[in-house]
Amino acid sequence: MKPTIRLSYLNDLKKILRKGRINTVCEESRCPNISECFSSGTATFMILGDRCTRACSFCNVRRFKGGDVDPEEPKRIAETVHRLGLRYVVITSVTRDDLCLGGAFQFYSTVVEIKSLNRNIRVEVLVPDFGGSRDAIEMVMEAKPDVFSHNVETIPRLYRSVRKGADYERSLKILKYAKSISDNVITKSGLIVGFGESIKELEEVMEDLISAGCDILTIGQYYSPSLRHYPVKKFYSPEEFKLLKDLAYSKGFKLVFSGSNVRSSYMAHMAEVLL
Repeated sequence: MKPTIRLSYLNDLKKILRKGRINTVCEESRCPNISECFSSGTATFMILGDRCTRACSFCNVRRFKGGDVDPEEPKRIAETVHRLGLRYVVITSVTRDDLCLGGAFQFYSTVVEIKSLNRNIRVEVLVPDFGGSRDAIEMVMEAKPDVFSHNVETIPRLYRSVRKGADYERSLKILKYAKSISDNVITKSGLIVGFGESIKELEEVMEDLISAGCDILTIGQYYSPSLRHYPVKKFYSPEEFKLLKDLAYSKGFKLVFSGSNVRSSYMAHMAEVLL
């Protein structure tokens, strides 16, 4: 059962985030775990604005074609992390195809700023595909994040209808390249189920991720944000999520989170057991 969040605490946390002009993916994507995470004083910070240049049919983040990047954002996030007393931080972003290297420098700067205030803080980066740019991945890795995460989201067959603008093989290469840069970095990916995939197809994705050197996998249920979004084709039972979890561990993943409300950053700090 999820903890009941105190309204006063939620308001206090939101005030801190608004004061720092900080976006969180928790709010923007209507994450079902927002109460659980916010009640423990944690959040996944979203850099590079709150609007995306792509139009994935399952996502609730707003879309646009471009915009300025705030150079002070990394410093504000680091100060907010310090103020909240966090020990594990997730940094993600919208996709910014309009920017040089997809905005990779903002990831680099944010990680560096956070660790400059406290080297003991663990930082996970959940990155977009950067158009497959190796230079972008190298830039992010230069900041020495503890966990490098990139979600494949779904099976290859559904990419055209679910992940417009993305490429399955490209996503696998991103994870593999990050691992090749540093064996010490923990790599992570996520799957959303309920789009119409089969267990066999999910199993094949798991095998591809293991071949790419992926250490951690999250598996969660898709909930359509509105009637305009991609429809839910199947709701998985708790027993099916356990089956997927057991299957993932059998393939070689070191840590697996599988459940209806599991999202990319759910219990992200548990990655510390691998660090």
